[in-house]
Formats: sequence, structure tokens, C-alpha cells
Amino acid sequence: MNSPESNPPASANRQIARAAGTVMFAIVLSQVVGLVAKSLVGSTFGTGAESEAFFAANRFSEIIFNLVAGGALASAFIPTFTGLLAHQQREKAWELASAVLNLVLAILVAVSLVSAVFAPALVRYILAPGFDAEKQALTVQLLRVQLPSAAIFGVSGLCMGILNAHQSFLLPALAPSMYSFGWIFGTLVLAPRMGIFGLAWGAVIGSALHFLIQLPMLTRLPARRYHFTFGLHINEVREVARLMGPRLLGVAVVQLNFLLNTILSSSQPQGSLSGLSLAFPLMIMPEAAIAQAIAIAALPTFSAQVALHKLDEMRGSLAATLRSVLLLAVPATFGLILLREPLVRLVYMRNEFDETSLQFVSWALLWYTVGLVGHSLVEITARAFYALHDTKTPVLIGIAAMSLNLAFSLAFSALFRAWGWMPHGGLALANSLATALEAVGLLVLMRRRLNGIGGREIGQAVFQSLAGAAVMSAALLAWLHWTQALPALITTLGGVVCGGAAYLLVLLILKPRELALLREIPGRLLGRVRR
Repeated sequence: MNSPESNPPASANRQIARAAGTVMFAIVLSQVVGLVAKSLVGSTFGTGAESEAFFAANRFSEIIFNLVAGGALASAFIPTFTGLLAHQQREKAWELASAVLNLVLAILVAVSLVSAVFAPALVRYILAPGFDAEKQALTVQLLRVQLPSAAIFGVSGLCMGILNAHQSFLLPALAPSMYSFGWIFGTLVLAPRMGIFGLAWGAVIGSALHFLIQLPMLTRLPARRYHFTFGLHINEVREVARLMGPRLLGVAVVQLNFLLNTILSSSQPQGSLSGLSLAFPLMIMPEAAIAQAIAIAALPTFSAQVALHKLDEMRGSLAATLRSVLLLAVPATFGLILLREPLVRLVYMRNEFDETSLQFVSWALLWYTVGLVGHSLVEITARAFYALHDTKTPVLIGIAAMSLNLAFSLAFSALFRAWGWMPHGGLALANSLATALEAVGLLVLMRRRLNGIGGREIGQAVFQSLAGAAVMSAALLAWLHWTQALPALITTLGGVVCGGAAYLLVLLILKPRELALLREIPGRLLGRVRR
């Protein structure tokens, strides 16, 4: 019979698993829509000059959003907001949310206006110094069109945090699909008349849809109230600012590395920047469906456990979450590496996307996928630190890792070029290796912080996942050999089914302890699909 102390962690783990099922459903749907959008963009514009100018401009607006209102704000706001809700201080919680909303909107509008004025210098000296004058001029125009999306995303990002803190995950997780619908609208409806500018306006429309889909649930939250204040006198606002400061620095370093990739690839053979930009979403697809879904679901639970001083429960929930993520991320890594070429062919191969484009994207995807497990572990472990109101530790580890990424990017791209390999693959490998080292650092420090995270059980999960992945890889290699002459759709989807069945068979034989928790996820997924 379970002791009373053991029941709450098990209940919390099931809550995370059920919530993860909801988020995973939405993220999978969003990733499918996103793939359709990127497929249309790739087939319409290929990997040529217009595509590269768009992705360079889009990178800057994403940097602004991530610096001010993306991961930096969420990691600081959700633990503080959730702590107030856990102690039934709803009025103060909504005053905090209003103040942060007003501050974020004011900052992003100001930054966007300044960026519009200095756009030529930003492109020439920061975003794409390797572009020729004509391509730089196009990038400037596309940058100015997309800047409003940063302010819209700021408001939308805060709404996501508010809803997640209320254990409402579905609409926030569906929001990215709305952004992708904007890309689709821009490509299909606007681009035939406006060219690449149609895609840029589609991105702005998508950011508005990203916000609007969350409004119905936001208006139904209990005791909601908007305050017209910047709240600089409120202790909780200062606490969010205190937590956000280090995290902002960490996000800045990460974005600096993405910017470095843009700069370095702009000086590499044409197609390198587009290859990286089109490959990264394919790697993020399983990472988002697995790690981001579970991490988004886990952060409010971790934060509530910390607010109620239940660190033992939090340690148990974290350990179970890490084991579950490993059991999903390891086979996803092997599967994506083996199926990368038919997947790229399936998603992008039409119209302007030719065999040369295929090689650029699949080569980048190979080296990005090496880091999938590292990205997944960082997602979970970093959020555990945020729940503990510690944003400094992940930032310091992230700065160290991303500083290595800077050195790795220069070294690997030069090494790949010397070997006669496409150099942009070295940029992807640098990101993967740096992220893996970041994950190791975070896990070591979290283990010390919590006096253990079940290292032996995590090691067992690694062994079980590797054993299953080995059998799965053998099945996939056989499948690829038998279907090499068949259409990419059959090869890819059949490979997913064949590999997944082989891996599941091994798990049923080994019976890992997290299998019961993982069963909660498809149950919630199927429930959402039926509804």
C-alpha cells in the first residue's frame, strides 16, 4: 500500500502527463500546420535570394520577441504568478499581469520603432553582412514589414503564461498553428500578387492570429481584472524583473548564436541560410511534441510544489519527467536521422525546391538532429530551475555553452569546408554539441540542488531507450532498403509506423516504470481528437 507521502507525487506526475497529452495534441497539430507552411514557402521560393532575405529579416523580429517577451518573460512570470494563485491572492496576481503586460507592450513598441529607423544599419552590420547590396536592400524592406509582429507577440506571449498558470494549455499550444496559417495565407493568397512581401505580411497576420485564438479562454478566467499601471512599486513586478534579468541575458546569448549562424551562412554558398532555416523546424517538430509539451505542462506543477514547499514531490516529479522524455527523445533522434532525406523530400520537394535544395536541407537536418536529446533535456531541467525561482544558474550554464557554440561554429564550419563538406552543416553540429554540454551542466547542478534526481533510474531509462532505438534502427534500415524506389510519402509514413512499432515492442518487453505515465498521453490525445 502506498504511503500518504507517496500519493501526491504520483498524482502530480499523472497531472503533468495528462496536461502533456493536451499540449502534445496541440503542438503536433501546430507542427503539422507549420510543416505545411514551410513546405509551401520552400516550394514557392526555394532556397534563392528572396527566401534568404525573408529568413534573415524574420530572424530579427523573432530575436526581439524572444529577448523581451518569449522564454525570458515566461520563465520569470509564470512562477511568480502561479505562486500568487497558489496562495489565493488573485487580485494581486491580476495586478501583476496587467503591469507586466503594459511594460512589455511599451518596450516592444519602442524597440520596433527604433529598429525600423535603423534597419539599413542592422542588416548591413548585424543581420546579413555577407549579402550583396541588392539582397540587403530587400532584407531591409522585409524587416520593416515584419516588425509589428514583435509587439503583438509580446502581448500574446504573456497571455500564454497566464493561461498556463491556470492549467489551461490547449489554446496557448494551438497559437503557433495560427502563426503558421498566416504564413500559408501570405504564400497562397498574397504572394501571387506581392511576391515575397506577401509572405512577410502573412507573418504579421499570423502573429495577430497567435494572440486572438487565446482571447476566448482568457476572458473566462476567474476574477480577471485589468489595471492600467506599470506597477513599478509592486514587489512581485520587481521580482519578475529580478528573475527576468539573468534569463534575458541567457536568451540574448542564445539569440546571438542564431544570429551568428545567419551571419556566417550569409557568407557561405547560396542556399546555406535557407537550408538551416528550413531544417531547424524539422528537428524542432519532435522536440516540441515531446519535450516542449511536457515542459509546458510541468512548469506550473513544479512552481506550485515549490510555492507550497514540497521539494520532495518536485524532485520526484522532475525525475519521472526526465525519464519519460528520454524514452521518447532517444528513438526520435535515431528515427529522424534515418528518415531525414525522404522527410525533406516529402515536405519541400516541388516547384522551386530541387535536388540541390534537398541536399542543403537534409545535410543541416542531420547535424541538428544529433542535438535533439540535449534540447529536450534542457527544456525540462531549465524549467525546474525557473520553478525554484533560480534563473541565474540556467543562464550561466547557457552562456558558457553558447560561448562554446560560437567557437564550435567557427571551427566546425572551417573544418567541414576543409573536408569538402557543405560548411553550414558545421553550424548545425556546433549548436547540437553546445546544447548537449548545456544539458549535462544543468543536470549536474540540479542533482546537487535537490540532493539527487534518481540518477540510477535515469541511467536505466537511457539503457532501455537505446536498446529500443537499436532494434528500431535495424527495422528502419530494412524498411528504407525495401522502399527506396517508392514515393517519399510511403517511405516516410511507413518508416514512422514500422520504427515506432519496433520500439514499442521493446518497451513492452522491458517494461520501464514510466510506461504507465506515457499511456496517459495518448489517452488524452485520443480524447482531444474525438472531441
